[in-house]
Amino acid sequence: MFKTRGDKMFAAYFKAEADWLAANCLNEVKTLEDWNARKGRYRREMHEMLGLDPAPPRTPLKATVTGKVRHEDFEVWKLHYQSIPKLYVTANLYVPKGLKKPAPAILYVCGHGQVKKDGVSYGNKAHYQHHGVWFARNGYVCLVIDTLQLGEIEGIHHGTYNHGMWWWNSRGYSSAAVEAWNCIRALDYLETLKFVDKERFGVTGRSGGGAYSWWISVLDERIKASAPVAGIADLQNHVYAGFPNSGRLAHGVVEGHCDCMFHVNTYRWDFGQVAALVAPRPLMILNTDDDRIFPLDGVNRVFNQARRIYDLHGERDKLGLVITPGGHRDTQPLRVPAFNWFNRHLKGEEPPITIAAEKLFKPEELQVFSKLPEDQINTKVQESFTRVANAKVKPSADTIKLLRQKTFRGWPAADVPLNEKRVYRKEHKGVVFEAFDFDSQKEIRLRAYVCYRAGLKQPKAVHLEVLPEAAWRRYLALGRPVYAKEWAEELALAGIAADAPVTDKQRAQLEKKLDHVRNHPEVYITFMPRGIGLSALSENERHITQARRRFMLLGQTLAGMQVYDVRRVVQLTRELGHAAPLSVWGYEETASHVALAALYEKGIRQIHLASYPKDDKVQPDYLNISRITTPAGVLDLARMKVKVNVAEKK
Repeated sequence: MFKTRGDKMFAAYFKAEADWLAANCLNEVKTLEDWNARKGRYRREMHEMLGLDPAPPRTPLKATVTGKVRHEDFEVWKLHYQSIPKLYVTANLYVPKGLKKPAPAILYVCGHGQVKKDGVSYGNKAHYQHHGVWFARNGYVCLVIDTLQLGEIEGIHHGTYNHGMWWWNSRGYSSAAVEAWNCIRALDYLETLKFVDKERFGVTGRSGGGAYSWWISVLDERIKASAPVAGIADLQNHVYAGFPNSGRLAHGVVEGHCDCMFHVNTYRWDFGQVAALVAPRPLMILNTDDDRIFPLDGVNRVFNQARRIYDLHGERDKLGLVITPGGHRDTQPLRVPAFNWFNRHLKGEEPPITIAAEKLFKPEELQVFSKLPEDQINTKVQESFTRVANAKVKPSADTIKLLRQKTFRGWPAADVPLNEKRVYRKEHKGVVFEAFDFDSQKEIRLRAYVCYRAGLKQPKAVHLEVLPEAAWRRYLALGRPVYAKEWAEELALAGIAADAPVTDKQRAQLEKKLDHVRNHPEVYITFMPRGIGLSALSENERHITQARRRFMLLGQTLAGMQVYDVRRVVQLTRELGHAAPLSVWGYEETASHVALAALYEKGIRQIHLASYPKDDKVQPDYLNISRITTPAGVLDLARMKVKVNVAEKK
């Protein structure tokens, strides 16, 4: 898996960051007083990280029952409601017969169980119907809701996983946000039913449904008892220590998970903090011992972190952990403890479980829509769910502070020493070429290439170019005739043959470049941030995608950390003694990196930006940036700090 220098560097970095976050999870909480003083802020942060601060307005649900299925023990209402206007949630409501008083209600949230025939989606509520059946047969009202992705109207969950929608990060959006909001509105709907006791709500679900059980339990204290099944692990599992001997999952189970499993980790939480926020309400965590995407060691660590907070409340008996044999499957041994848990905490009784959960209906019987609504926004809700910055509002100096808090919170609190070291020096036809390695972070060692005319004592200017991948390859091709020996590793990584024939045109281009350096008393520095050039990852789209998703889990993005690398190479220019006026050049995605680095790093006189992105779908993904400002707004901010030159093409 770790083939390149970049692969190994990133792996070490991910481990260090995940371990640091694990070690610091809730370490500021020592007493119950500490917890009570902070839990309100924690809960507000979770609302924000799920795109629910501000939350959408609680518009009319327009709940509509389209039909009923009758059984001797219960009936099933086929219904839909709109969690926001035109965002349809299809659901089945299982209602016991013969209720004498308002009954406790279970919100059952579904995992990724697709039910589709002849191109028609019946929703994952049909896959998980046996849970609704069991609860109704045992005196519970149970609302089983479809997910956005696998409902009767099929939306998108896998934005970053396999759709390349990295702008979700910029907008602070995750498909988890829609699922969380749909759950909140599901409780709103249950509260309208006279035969439901709104003081006795529980939630459960497995896999994806396990994750949504966590979201709603943390966000909404109307949930009085929870039993998430196979829905949580910790950062160490997700980022670097996955399930042993399981191929791609061995180095982090994030590779087996949908975007809906993760909040936008602005505040850099480990998952123990999520679990702790259910305290002191009854919580049972259920898992199997051989689950490849929710490894047992991570489940245990999450449980122990939550237990510490339950212990502070003196409520240890309200937290349970159940581990049964098996893999990632929905099994009766996993269901029975959850059923007992709800009986104990919502009904105050613990009768023997004598009825198995079984499927009774064909998917067609549970279908809500005979024809899908033409006005639905389910298939495009990601475009509008989170609130983004108003392009007409000019940013201010406070915006720079807000970006540091919400977008670049994952930057180190303090810079480590650069520890720069000259790798080589070569003089050719009156031009000196040097390379320096330096530490951007402890695990991230990068290379800058420095060029100037021989004998230069006092340069009049310093030019720093920050190159994207394509420009880096052109740079290598240009210099190869002279620097093939020094660039052996770089050329091999780029797939450029060191001994390939050199054309007259290539020689002429290089000579023109060298002539320019000889005739100008200036220093020229070329740099590629992490993930480009010498620190590039293996050229495998899935591998690169999953590396970028690991950054997300750490409360960062690759692009955001590349901005930090630009800051560090600016610092390197000063460390090398180049005190002349500094101009920084960026192209395409690095144009955006340069503009943002200029907000935070002193010593830059002007920046030159070519092919600067016009909107956040083209702009590199920086966490939450679109909720704070626009690409044009970044330029306005940069103009407060430096002279800005923008060109359409490089």
